[in-house]
Amino acid sequence: MKVFRKKSGASHLSRTEALGYTPVKSRQISEVRLETGDVIIEYPLIVSPWIAAVANRLGNLQDRKQTKKLQLDAMGTSVWDLVDGKRSVRMIIQIFAKAHRLENREAEVSVTSFLRQLGQRGVLGLG
Repeated sequence: MKVFRKKSGASHLSRTEALGYTPVKSRQISEVRLETGDVIIEYPLIVSPWIAAVANRLGNLQDRKQTKKLQLDAMGTSVWDLVDGKRSVRMIIQIFAKAHRLENREAEVSVTSFLRQLGQRGVLGLG
C-alpha cells in the first residue's frame, strides 16, 4: 500500500500556452489601497479537510470565515493593477518590463512567479 502517491493527471502547459492565458482576480477577495499606493488583499483561507476536523475537535468555530491578508509591495501592486481580466500574461509582462526598465526575460520570470504564487493562494485564476 502506497501512502504517498504522486499526483497524476496534472497537465503541463507549454510556455507559449501559459503566456497566452488571461489572469482573472477571484470574486472572493477584497482589496484595500493604502495611502502609499500599495495594496492589501484579503482572501479566504483554504484549509485542508483533516486540519479543519482537528480544529473542530479542539473547539475552533467552523462557522467563522477565516481569511488571510497579503500586502503587496510597489512591484507587486504594479502587476496587480495590470490584472484586469483582459490582458494576457504576455501583455502584462511586456508592460511591466517597459515600466520598470527590465529585460523581457527578467520581467517574465518575476511576473510569472508572482502570478503563480497568487494562483496557489486562490487569489487569481487563469481564463
